[in-house]
Amino acid sequence: MKYDLVVIGGGPAGYVGAIRAAQLGKRVACVENDRAGGTCLNWGCIPTKSLLRNAEIYQLLTHRIEEFGIAVEGLSFDWSKVIQRSRKTADKLAGGVEFLLKKNKIDYVRGTGALSGAGQVSVDPAEGDSTTLDAGEILISTGCATRELPGLPINGKSVIGSRDAMTLSQPPKDMIIIGAGAIGVEFAYFYNAFGVKVTLVEMMPAVLPVEDEEISKVLERSFKKQGIRTLTGTKVAGTRDHGDHVEITVEGASNETLSAEVCLVAIGVSPVLPQSHKPIQLDERGFIRIDERYRTSLPNVYAAGDVIGPPWLAHTASYEAIQAVEGIFVEGHTPRKVGVFPGCTYCHPQVASAGLTAQAAKEKGLKYRVGKFPFSASGKALAVGEPEGFVKLIFGDPHGEILGAHIVGDNATELIGELGLAMELEATWEEIEATIHAHPTLSEAIHEAAGAAFDKAIHI
Repeated sequence: MKYDLVVIGGGPAGYVGAIRAAQLGKRVACVENDRAGGTCLNWGCIPTKSLLRNAEIYQLLTHRIEEFGIAVEGLSFDWSKVIQRSRKTADKLAGGVEFLLKKNKIDYVRGTGALSGAGQVSVDPAEGDSTTLDAGEILISTGCATRELPGLPINGKSVIGSRDAMTLSQPPKDMIIIGAGAIGVEFAYFYNAFGVKVTLVEMMPAVLPVEDEEISKVLERSFKKQGIRTLTGTKVAGTRDHGDHVEITVEGASNETLSAEVCLVAIGVSPVLPQSHKPIQLDERGFIRIDERYRTSLPNVYAAGDVIGPPWLAHTASYEAIQAVEGIFVEGHTPRKVGVFPGCTYCHPQVASAGLTAQAAKEKGLKYRVGKFPFSASGKALAVGEPEGFVKLIFGDPHGEILGAHIVGDNATELIGELGLAMELEATWEEIEATIHAHPTLSEAIHEAAGAAFDKAIHI
């Protein structure tokens, strides 16, 4: 059977692109070598959030419950059930994606896809004979995998990647995490909440180095109070895997040799490239190079999602896939590249941002104003016992357009949506100020931060 589109990869870019093409009346096949949903749904975004919710509840009950006038005695946890809940959540949603593919009459083909010729995708299944699919157009959305640290290969036991970190049979006594980006920070919070002694190593000057400096400092202080040791401005100078423990020699802000049962490597990702009958042009980092319409260097072959480079986020991958598919099949459609997007980290306190940091605005030579509002002055935050953090908004001067939004605190990842919409609609501080926010809510902090930038805040 000849397909209008064959998608290689069934993650947030792949299955979304496949469904959008089917909605446009196209005959589509989606090739995936794991379960539908890809890394994000099965081994990333979804199961980690399940684990983090468990950690949040357990940490609340063990460290803070008395402030609510509640006493808990004999509290313990069942690690196997913690992990099992995470896997059940992922499995349920993977089944949901498989249903959506079936509902949209998309042929879901299990196996490893490769470009075997012009307009052809060969599929090597785990069992049985390989098959070849004929395609008018091909979309590559094969994603990324954990990047290993040179000299310290991942073995799934003493040296692990993020996938292994979700299924350890028991929590280790101690853990070194190399890399304090979103993945490293989230697992640091998770394992620390369950009593693991965590040391977080980051070569950049701050945790979450892509975030606003003030945000990173708040999170670092919070981690210190939680008992997480954080070594920023610190490079890995040497490694040694002893099998039952790992030694990591670090240099920089601290010069020492660290030792722990387990080392989690969270230093970034590498693209997963499909085999191809002809070379696909890559960029200097090894990701697939695309043009303004998501076209690769091969005719009728497109790419979207993590495999084309940063930002490595599920929601931007889905956006890219839709843009690519509509560019292929919708006459007159001009695909858009990712512009303003939310970045979210689900530790506690949460971190979320969109747009420019103050430092980036300064480097661009922009005139701007900053408005901040602390959750310690928020009635809702105090009522629910979450006064940590703040909202920080950056506005262009003199027009008041939103250049950037940064939040650290409870439910930051939910609050950022309002600001993303405001930026997409080119709203100004006055329009946020004129929007009545319900009281008491955490979102009032956005209203107050907007006012604070122009000396209009009431509650601070």
